[in-house]
Amino acid sequence: MKPETLAIHASNLVKNTTGDVTPPINLSTTFFRDENGSYPGGHMYSRVSNPNRSALENTVAKLEYGEDAAAFASGNNCGMSLFQALKPGSHIIAPDDMYWGIKKQLLTIFNETLEFDFVDQTDLNLIKSSIKPNTKLIWIETPSNPLLKVTDVEEIAKIAKAHNITLACDSTFASPVLQNPILLGADIVMHSSTKYLGGHSDILGGILVTAKKDELWEKIKNVQQTGGAVPSPFDCFLLCRSIKTLAYRMKGHCENGKKVAHFLVNHPNVEAVFYPGLESHPQHEIAKKQMKDFGGMMSFLVKGDVEVTSKVVNKVQLFAQATSLGGVESLIEHRYSVEGPDSKTPKNLLRISVGLEHVDDIIADLEQALG
Repeated sequence: MKPETLAIHASNLVKNTTGDVTPPINLSTTFFRDENGSYPGGHMYSRVSNPNRSALENTVAKLEYGEDAAAFASGNNCGMSLFQALKPGSHIIAPDDMYWGIKKQLLTIFNETLEFDFVDQTDLNLIKSSIKPNTKLIWIETPSNPLLKVTDVEEIAKIAKAHNITLACDSTFASPVLQNPILLGADIVMHSSTKYLGGHSDILGGILVTAKKDELWEKIKNVQQTGGAVPSPFDCFLLCRSIKTLAYRMKGHCENGKKVAHFLVNHPNVEAVFYPGLESHPQHEIAKKQMKDFGGMMSFLVKGDVEVTSKVVNKVQLFAQATSLGGVESLIEHRYSVEGPDSKTPKNLLRISVGLEHVDDIIADLEQALG
């Protein structure tokens, strides 16, 4: 089935006596055991598995063409669980502009147990030269946050397989509708389901999908189930509901995103625009090769210093000046001020998540803010 169809029907796993078309929220934390000691409903305890979580995991696994999925309480839990599943002393090659929340885990939580290097992953030779005998994971993020770099998943997958290294791809900005890293050779795909999968800025969650159920995956599932880093049944229910409209929401985000990017490129007070759909983007051809469309995320540099940039971000009226992305409402954020003084993000960069409002209204708001 096509993604639009899968998104609507893959979560309908629950069979119940009342014949609900929409699977109900199952809040039970424990489940009946029969006289033989088995569980006829397939569930024992909600930390280990739950009907709503199983429905969510089945849906996203199918959308990403994987064998299995593991849902977590947040996107950061995904990174945490994968890093915990690695043997102490393992080396990770990560992107130089890695999402700061996951990067902070490596720098502050795993800094004494794991080794890691942050490199420009658009340079394949740099990735090759960074491989060590103890390199166990290459973590890529494409498009990246907040510079919208595009990493060639297929080419890095070849490098990883040649050295027996696991390749994990954070594909949050693309969603399963626009990009499927497993089909390009990745072993594990990560999504912050808070973003496009949820789509309404009201659910916190994350999900990993694996190409195959191997030893590493069993360790990740153990961290999920035994460690208890799981989402609530209600959050899983909301995500299944939201995913039903994902394909059509993404079409709107893409359509608006292209128009906003072209508006910004031609604005006299904009220095540069980072959007994979622009032919001027340095990895535009790679994006065309591995993405079905280019999404609604972009960043741009304001002509001027931090003060000028702050004035722009404080003048918007339709845009919400807020963290996160992928919701129906347009968001804008000055990433440098969020990430702090150690941030490598340009001080005059604004990241925007283009929402589903009418594009004329979105552009009008940016136009008045940019002056």
